[in-house]
Amino acid sequence: MKPNSVFVLVLALVAVWLTSESVYIVKETERAVKLRFGEIVEPDIVPGLHFKIPFVNTVRKFEARLITLDSRPQAFLTLEAKRLIVDSFIKWRIKDVERYYTATSGDESRANSLLASRIETNLRNQFGERTLNQVVSGEREELMDQVNRQLSVVAERELGIEIVDIRIKRIDLPTEVSTSVYDRMRSERLRLARELRARGLELAEGIRADADRQRTVITANAFSTSEILRGEGDAEAAGIYSSAFSQDPEFYSFVRSIGAYRESFSGQGDVLVLEPTSEFFRYMRSSGVQ
Repeated sequence: MKPNSVFVLVLALVAVWLTSESVYIVKETERAVKLRFGEIVEPDIVPGLHFKIPFVNTVRKFEARLITLDSRPQAFLTLEAKRLIVDSFIKWRIKDVERYYTATSGDESRANSLLASRIETNLRNQFGERTLNQVVSGEREELMDQVNRQLSVVAERELGIEIVDIRIKRIDLPTEVSTSVYDRMRSERLRLARELRARGLELAEGIRADADRQRTVITANAFSTSEILRGEGDAEAAGIYSSAFSQDPEFYSFVRSIGAYRESFSGQGDVLVLEPTSEFFRYMRSSGVQ
């Protein structure tokens, strides 16, 4: 290969390299700053194709989308010195690229560390001004709103970061406190169960006694009514019998005699011995029975 050809090839390669080093692209999902020997000369580069001077300018790119910082659980004390384990997270994004780069050197992990320390301080202050009940249920939303407002101002002023949302995922009691609270709740529920059981037994006894009393009263009233009806029935039957038998007293006497005989000789081996001159034969003859 001729020396001129080698020289031209080298120049072409250098030109290609210089061109590639002079051109850069900023995506829609990125924020970028241009530096000249470490000094910011273009703080917020818009997305698109751009040029820079090789060896003189340096471009640093950062994530423009939402970033989630999942903080590790922290222990905080409430107003009545109750210890709580709080697990929270924060969503943020870059708002002022120049300030963000100046404060964090463009290091996302450093930005997360600075944010974590600030949110920990704010949460500690807010929890220390409230009771356990207020933190857990009563003023939880208000607490998060105050932390969000205060941290948003500090984060934007010092770090160039916009706080989009701060949330508490869960609030737990320490293990030893949880065990104590569980035991106390269990004892309270057992005591309440015993009270309710005793009250139920007392109520059941009252219901049972009332039912027995009502049963006795109903039975007595029914027996009294049945005796009255039976007496009235017997009286009415006696009247009917009297009216019927008064029409033929002799036949009535005979029927009663027959009934008496039937009751007296109900067995199979009973024998009745009558004289021919007895009243029975005399009645039979007078009635025309042969």
